[in-house]
Amino acid sequence: MADTADLIIKNARCLTQDDARPRAEALAIRGRHILGVGSEDEVEALTGAGTRVIDAGGGTVLPGIIESHLHLFGGAAGLDSLLLGEVKGLPALTDAARRQAAARPDDQLIVGFQADYLMLGQEPITRQQLDQALPDRPFAMMAADAHTVWANTRALELAGLLHGRDLPAGHRVVMGEDGLATGELRENEAFGPVLAFTADGGRSLLGYTTGRDPDPRPSAAERAGDRDILKKGLAYCASLGITSIHNMDGNWYQLELLDEIERGDGLRCRVQVPYHHKSTKSLGEIASEGLAMHRRFDSDRLYSGRLKLFMDGVVEASTAFLLEDYASQPGHRGEALFSADEFAAIATEADRLGLQISVHAIGDAAVRRTLDGYAAAREANGARESRHRIEHIEIYDPADLPRFKELGVVASMQPPHAAGGVCFGEQPTMSLTGPGRWPRAFAWRTIRHTGIPLAFSSDWPVAPLDPMLGIQAAVTRKPLRDGLPEQAQTLDEALTSYTRIGAFAEFAEDKKGILKPGLFADVVVMDRDLEATDPEALSKAKPIFTICDGRVTYEA
Repeated sequence: MADTADLIIKNARCLTQDDARPRAEALAIRGRHILGVGSEDEVEALTGAGTRVIDAGGGTVLPGIIESHLHLFGGAAGLDSLLLGEVKGLPALTDAARRQAAARPDDQLIVGFQADYLMLGQEPITRQQLDQALPDRPFAMMAADAHTVWANTRALELAGLLHGRDLPAGHRVVMGEDGLATGELRENEAFGPVLAFTADGGRSLLGYTTGRDPDPRPSAAERAGDRDILKKGLAYCASLGITSIHNMDGNWYQLELLDEIERGDGLRCRVQVPYHHKSTKSLGEIASEGLAMHRRFDSDRLYSGRLKLFMDGVVEASTAFLLEDYASQPGHRGEALFSADEFAAIATEADRLGLQISVHAIGDAAVRRTLDGYAAAREANGARESRHRIEHIEIYDPADLPRFKELGVVASMQPPHAAGGVCFGEQPTMSLTGPGRWPRAFAWRTIRHTGIPLAFSSDWPVAPLDPMLGIQAAVTRKPLRDGLPEQAQTLDEALTSYTRIGAFAEFAEDKKGILKPGLFADVVVMDRDLEATDPEALSKAKPIFTICDGRVTYEA
């Protein structure tokens, strides 16, 4: 007797991502795996006495969304934080900061997130302005891109930064003519000392800022609170149809908390956590930490196996590493966080150990240096299908595109990030990069049509997490100026980058990312037919069911 299904989804518009059968009407699940995909009649034959049947109502059914780049702990902690994305002008900031301060009387530091670089006008934000907003308590706010923090005088004093500090290349406490810090802190080594005073003691940002574990060790109550933060973040992911996440923060602490959740209630999403390598770490730590993480956490629901690092910063803070000067800053090209020799050694060692590598590289010089390191690793270790990645690639040099294919590199990009798109305005990005670079900015179509595997994601909390917002951003992209290349994606291309290519990017294309019998039952049921939806309304589409590993993790 044939197996019967635990769960059947019928009356569906299944977009399977399976080239052999790209469309279907129904889907059956048994245990952790997909049992059948096909017509209503074919799947109905798998019905048993205990089968649960979900009527999709003609809505699209997709493989579970694979969110290939986010920051889980920080994003989850920010769900209840002061969000400043819509705040413009000093009066509005003053009102928001003082309301938050009144609501959090015991916090050492009042902190806001998602601040715009131009929220207080065209000139750089200063500590004196933040002193006006909140004069009597330490106050700081992080830019939407998470690469700049602005702090008031009390916050700078609390962190010991008012008189500056020597920092590694690419990180900077901006100093004023009066010999004191202006309040602008560029990159994590500069703002980490301030964020250490957040309500959670900076623990939610350690995987991003240092890659180290909390010191001192959190109390049992603090640990329980941090677990709850991660649970909230995972539930939020599931509510958006996400079944796998590549969490680009990395330390043992997060892995241990996630493991405790998995052994308790169970994870709502599959989670990959990398080892985060910083310039302050030794080459030997790639094996003693990164490889050790991979060996300890290697299930199909919680796993490591990846090294993450930053090669540069961001354009908006003038910390992205460019081949030529910033258009509005003659003589300045930004700095790499690792020299060419340093990164070649890191890439060679990680590759030798069998770890995948993901490198944040925004500027064209950072992209080139990353490719140079991957080439050095291949020369030293021999060619293999490594699927190393470059994250973001906001600007590239045309001479480097063929090297992606030659080296088997995956492009990991974020549709909501495009200047002038659904989340961020044109400025200051357009002025800083200049017209000569505009044709090579956020070049999704150019990269895809070169034959480079292209995975999509949000970089939450830099941009909103909702994959449908990202899909809308990809499909509706318009050239910012006449004559610039078209970079919009088709709906099918965007969905592929959020599913099948996301699985490919972690060597899991034989397990997930496709609706096919025998693969993991990671599925999302949408509330409408996406192909019949106006592209400008795609972000209104919502999941009604999310299923991960055969378990319903979200039900509207």
